[in-house]
Amino acid sequence: MLDLKFVRENPDIVKQNIKNKFQDYKLPMVDEVIELDAKSRKAQREADALRANRKTISKQIGALMAQGKKEEAEGLKEQVNKDAARLEELEAMERDLAEKVKKIMMVLPNIIDPSVPIGKDDSENVEIEKFGEPVVPEFEVPYHADIMERFNGLDLDSARKVAGNGFYYLMGDIARLHSAIISYARDFMINKGFTYCVPPFMIRSDVVTGVMSFDEMDAMMYKIEGEDLYLIGTSEHSMIGKFIDTIVKEENLPYTLTSYSPCFRKEKGAHGIEERGVYRIHQFEKQEMIVVCKPEESKMWFDKLWQNTVELFRSLDIPVRTLECCSGDLADLKVKSIDVEAWSPRQKKYFEVGSCSNLGDAQARRLKIRVVGENGKYFAHTLNNTVVAPPRMLIAFLENNLREDGSVAIPKALQPYMGGMTEIK
Repeated sequence: MLDLKFVRENPDIVKQNIKNKFQDYKLPMVDEVIELDAKSRKAQREADALRANRKTISKQIGALMAQGKKEEAEGLKEQVNKDAARLEELEAMERDLAEKVKKIMMVLPNIIDPSVPIGKDDSENVEIEKFGEPVVPEFEVPYHADIMERFNGLDLDSARKVAGNGFYYLMGDIARLHSAIISYARDFMINKGFTYCVPPFMIRSDVVTGVMSFDEMDAMMYKIEGEDLYLIGTSEHSMIGKFIDTIVKEENLPYTLTSYSPCFRKEKGAHGIEERGVYRIHQFEKQEMIVVCKPEESKMWFDKLWQNTVELFRSLDIPVRTLECCSGDLADLKVKSIDVEAWSPRQKKYFEVGSCSNLGDAQARRLKIRVVGENGKYFAHTLNNTVVAPPRMLIAFLENNLREDGSVAIPKALQPYMGGMTEIK
């Protein structure tokens, strides 16, 4: 969420940012919120004047009553009653205007970083760098679900009967591989100095609206019927929510946390064959990293976060590349975002396995995450990034480590988490 004062003083910058994100339908909202804010501040000034005047008149009434001038005192009391009625009107007006202002401010997009390329959607994202040499083997690489099923490691039919489409059973060595990757990612981040955390898997609505836009919320979140609770779509939600309505000391920053959680997403819409199997699903597990830091350090942390993911994937012999998300592909709260994509030998192209985002002070402003330092209070900056999200990551792992005889090599880094196994046969 933007600073209302910034919107008031820089309407042209806000409007150009909206154009850059191809959300022209929001342009009238800028003038509307400025007008509503002007009315609100005018009502507040009048209300403040009436409150101050009430104190003055009350003292005068007391003095007149002490002097026996009851008639004059009664006249002033009538004025106090009139002012009280007007004050009640003004307070109701302030509440109504404040609600209208908040509603608009919640949908105005954050100001994107100047380095973000301008584009309408993800088709205009820009490749930054490749890491590792993508290889297409001479033998045919089967569809990922087929690879898993050959190891008796995947049962989609039973899951469909139990929970419907978008769910799965992982079994045997494939299930063990899934857990090994999560454990490896956990220790990888702990060794990077991050504090390990297992957060709540449900959050209240005030946290949901604090960490994401309304469009994202509608597309992703599952609501618990009859309660003010939502299943998390990523542990970033509850991890950032951990700091809601807090004032942290500047000397304690940054907070660097890595968290494990199951994730639940609606994943609306139809998807092609490559997004079936266990690629786009309603339930999965993920290791996440989040940072709460000073504004001047957020750019540095942004680069560190996505580099962590690249390093982890390369340690498992998986080629990856980074993509700069263009303006139209950025969610409203994001200042800048980079996707990490893994190489698919089967598809002969890269596919998304993680996303790193800098949200500036947008989440902190909504959730009231403030920092107190030498120069007073200010809002923290928040960042998040996927460490690894199996079973999608399993697709990249199996395809890149598959051998012609159907066995799968286990890279050295993962072998201790697989009980010393060097391969899956």
